[in-house]
Amino acid sequence: MSEPRIIKKYPNRRLYDTVESRYITLADIRKLVTDKVDFVVVDKKTQEDITRSILLQVIAEQEHEGSPMMSQDFLAQVIRAYGGAMQSLAGDYLEQSLKLFTAQQSQLRDRVRSMVGMDPMSSMTNLAQENFQRWRQMQDAFFKSMMGGNGNRAPGEEHQD
Repeated sequence: MSEPRIIKKYPNRRLYDTVESRYITLADIRKLVTDKVDFVVVDKKTQEDITRSILLQVIAEQEHEGSPMMSQDFLAQVIRAYGGAMQSLAGDYLEQSLKLFTAQQSQLRDRVRSMVGMDPMSSMTNLAQENFQRWRQMQDAFFKSMMGGNGNRAPGEEHQD
């Protein structure tokens, strides 16, 4: 087993990846997590391991963007679990529940892949792309007929293939 990648956090709040010899962002940290790269974030000044706080920042950024995964009620319940006698039990329960969910999701994806012969996510992506192309063709035909069939496009319309 190799040593974890060292990410240094400087007092100016910048993160430095010692393997790639470059500054990185929280998005890069998220990519390391999704790629299952083992790493540790160390405060350059104190040499303290601050990996957990950086991971919490990544979660906070993800929750702020797009569609949040955790409801306000869920977050309030997590906060309430701190300090109680069952704090470590609640943390273990949440961790094991998420591991089980991830394993079941992977099993389901594998089953669908074996039945259909392809990954369900790529199937959905392909279907969406095909539908977009059909819609685009229909739109082009509509504009062509509106312009008298001469192939001219509506003002501001550019052909994109």
